[in-house]
Order: sequence, then C-alpha cells, then structure tokens
Amino acid sequence: QEQLVESGGGLVQAGGSLRLSCAASGRTFSNANMGWFRQAPGKEREFVAGISWRGALTYYVDSVKGRFTISRDNAKNTVYLQMTSLKLEDTAVYYCNAYYGSGRSLWGWGQGTQVTVSS
Repeated sequence: QEQLVESGGGLVQAGGSLRLSCAASGRTFSNANMGWFRQAPGKEREFVAGISWRGALTYYVDSVKGRFTISRDNAKNTVYLQMTSLKLEDTAVYYCNAYYGSGRSLWGWGQGTQVTVSS
C-alpha cells in the first residue's frame, strides 16, 4: 500500500499561486494514474485533476481548467499541482491519490494539505 504525503499548502490572497506536492512511497506509483482531490468545509471530497501514469494525458474539472496544472515526476514518485489565479472557492484541504474511472480513489488517504484563499 502506497503512503502519500502532501505538502505546499498555505494562506494566499485571491489571484495568487501555490504549488502542491505529493510524495508517494512504495513501488506502484509509476504505474498509477494520479489525481488531486479537495474537500471544502461541509462538502464532499471532489476530484479536481488527474494525470495518466506516463503523464501523457491530463484531466481537469471545469472549475479549475485553465488555472491548475497537474504534473508528475515518476523518478521522484511525486505528483504536483500548480495552482494559479486562486479564488476564494478553492479553499479546501487538498489530497492526492491514485484513481480509476472518473475519479474514484484507489489507495488510503494522506493527511492532506490546507489551502486557504483570502480576499
């Protein structure tokens, strides 16, 4: 079972940028489609971005399309989420995970990293 450690969150003003990182232990990362999920207060966790195991294909939900960029480095067992033009509604705890289908998680969850966007 992979272990996931997210980092890079913080407090940022609206319009600002952050880069999240997720380091995975184990031997299956490079064969897994990886995604970023987020959970805002009082809401269910949602799938926001995904990248195929070789990095050739990416997917974004409409609300982040054009603002977020997902990437990965299989040599470092790490997946990234570059977030720009942040909005108040991007405030959430962000998690990474392997996924299948339309964003169903495969592994256990890490602790996540808090992103807070202020006005």
